[in-house]
Amino acid sequence: MNNSRIAALELVHCPVTTKTTWSFIRLARADGACGWGEASWVREPGALDACHDAARRYLLGQPWEALAAYIARETHGVPQAAMASALEQAMWDIRGKDRGDYAASLAGGGYRTRIPLYANINRSIVQRDGAGFARAAQHARAAGFNRIKIAPFDGLTPDIRLTPLGRRRLEDGLARVAATRAAIGPAAELYVDCHWRFDPPGASAVLPELAALGVSWFECPLAETPENIPALKHLRGAANTLGMRLAGLEELTHPAAFLPWLAAGAYDVVMPDVKYARGITGVLEVATLAAAHGAGCAPHNPSGPIAHAASLVACAISEGIEQLEHQFDETPAFWRLAAADFPRPANGASLTPTLAGLGTALRR
Repeated sequence: MNNSRIAALELVHCPVTTKTTWSFIRLARADGACGWGEASWVREPGALDACHDAARRYLLGQPWEALAAYIARETHGVPQAAMASALEQAMWDIRGKDRGDYAASLAGGGYRTRIPLYANINRSIVQRDGAGFARAAQHARAAGFNRIKIAPFDGLTPDIRLTPLGRRRLEDGLARVAATRAAIGPAAELYVDCHWRFDPPGASAVLPELAALGVSWFECPLAETPENIPALKHLRGAANTLGMRLAGLEELTHPAAFLPWLAAGAYDVVMPDVKYARGITGVLEVATLAAAHGAGCAPHNPSGPIAHAASLVACAISEGIEQLEHQFDETPAFWRLAAADFPRPANGASLTPTLAGLGTALRR
């Protein structure tokens, strides 16, 4: 047990593109030990400021042991959960550094050193036509990825689905999928993220068209509200018949929140995010729950280098995690902010870091 007190808690916002800000926390003890976590909430980065202020008021000067109790407190909304999750990541970082070992070793026993990845190329695509999608997909394939994810249905919402505008946006989305498939060839896997843009009839109607284009992963088609659980279960069956898996639940903020969806069999794959689901420990708990219910687990990870590092720790520990999302080529800031020797993806996978803790600090 460490008797030192919590000396500093800093929130660092890093605008890395015109549409993306990554947000990191630096936690320090009075004995000089420090660790990093990531709390990025790209929809509204400023919403993290009040959560950071509240955490500072509560934690500064408190014994190190007070941190775990603070992380375990009930949270209300994603920004609060993001702050708690970032603190949990930083705690793993410091504990690993205390031992002088990679954080995955804290779980006891061995751990995986090679983590399968898939490339999320969506945020790298500025030119949002078929040619832009094709170029980004070819770039990811050339980098060694054989599993590619896009979010093609820009501007589509359930309330306009049956209007001329909605039909045009649906056709534009399907054209982007077709262009991506042509660019990556028939052997690569193609994943489609819908960002909750369909209603149940619309999602059911688009399934055969996506299947014809060789899509094998259908993500977040419907709003993830309890009343949609039966529709999702039905949609999962229809997707499976067409050779697709249904994936979702990237924004849930506690492992227990996954249980109703898992118990109902709503998804083939659940996607806890290390930034929202109570950090590394939360992701590990979700992976265990998913396995117990016959579902897969593939963490959501479209963010910056600290979240990526923390997600690698969870994946290294849990053999039940099948693969990890990687934010591919949105900005060179990803690697500029990470440690110089932090492992880069190769052949669709990442090695685990060699440095202690999470394996990287934030370079500023």
